[in-house]
This record gives sequence, structure tokens and C-alpha cells, in this order.
Amino acid sequence: MVPNTSDERGCPKCGHDGTDVGKISTTGDGLSKFFDIQTNTFKVVSCTNCGYSELYRDSTPGSNDIVDVFLG
Repeated sequence: MVPNTSDERGCPKCGHDGTDVGKISTTGDGLSKFFDIQTNTFKVVSCTNCGYSELYRDSTPGSNDIVDVFLG
């Protein structure tokens, strides 16, 4: 498969436009790692066709523009 050029929309890997959005939390370093406290939150946008995924820092609650960034 050929990756998308900048003027096409869809998954950067396969061109499919179906997505699934999830969320993960991770620890930082230092004391948060020692006490296993999740201090970083990310939204995960995944292609429903090929599984390609990208992480986006979740700094603005309720933002739905993440899928638009993923699809181009």
C-alpha cells in the first residue's frame, strides 16, 4: 500500500476512513513511577481497517477534533 499524500483524507497507512478512539493513561517518572500514579493521559485514534494508531496528548477535555487530525 502507498501512504496518503497531503491532499487525501483517511488513514495515513491504508486510506480507510473508519476510526476508533480510545484512551490510555501512563505514569511519568520519579515519584509517580514509584507509586504507579498515572499522570499522563492520551487519546488513541486507530484505523478500524488496518489497526494503525496514533497517540495524542489529552490536554483539552471534550475535544473531538482528534479524529480530524488523524484523517488529515
